[in-house]
Amino acid sequence: MDSPKTVLVVSAHAADFVWRAGGAIALYAQKGYRVRILCLSFGERGESERLWKQEGMTVECVKKERQKESERAAEILGAEIRFFDSGDYPIKASDETIHEMVVEYRQLQPEVILTHSYEDPYNPDHPYANMLTLQTRVYAQAAGYPAEGKQLGAPPVFIFEPHQPEQCEFKPQVLLDITPVYEIKEKAMESMEAQEHLWNYYRDLAKRRGTQAVRNSGRKGIKYAEAYQRVYPQVASEFS
Repeated sequence: MDSPKTVLVVSAHAADFVWRAGGAIALYAQKGYRVRILCLSFGERGESERLWKQEGMTVECVKKERQKESERAAEILGAEIRFFDSGDYPIKASDETIHEMVVEYRQLQPEVILTHSYEDPYNPDHPYANMLTLQTRVYAQAAGYPAEGKQLGAPPVFIFEPHQPEQCEFKPQVLLDITPVYEIKEKAMESMEAQEHLWNYYRDLAKRRGTQAVRNSGRKGIKYAEAYQRVYPQVASEFS
């Protein structure tokens, strides 16, 4: 049997993929795609405040809790997840991590790549993840790069919406209808208990982007959507 088509998601922290791309992940998983998430950090220092308020908390305990939440969310969405444990505030990828990401590209041959925005003045780990995603994609395309697997083609890269898009120079170019899988995304969000304060924000955002999707398509059945920005031009034989 042929291997399933794949989607690769690079997430800076343990919950980023859930808030920003959970709908896309669930949609593609339901279509039969293999969706694989590369999580660079557990978010143990900057995105786990609720856990740090508990007496006697340690970095290792925070990591374990965030990993459990993240694995639960990935399972709900229908995805695989791999953790690199590259630190947090700041994330610093080792040479081994960079190489392993290239290997992931070559082995998976993804149809689509999802990652963070180029800019984020509130969290420098996010643009770092963007840089690392694009850097390793280029390495995987290079015939002379010493990594096993088939040389990568040119899969499109889509940036998912940052928490404060106006400050991150984010331009919504794709509004993805996630209405059929919204309840799955919501359940995955609710598994990220260390960041419960973000649940309602992303519920509201999905509704708002859904309203915009209706306005831009005339498809009145859309209730929820996620916004994305392209990194590379779309190549087409006709306008659509």
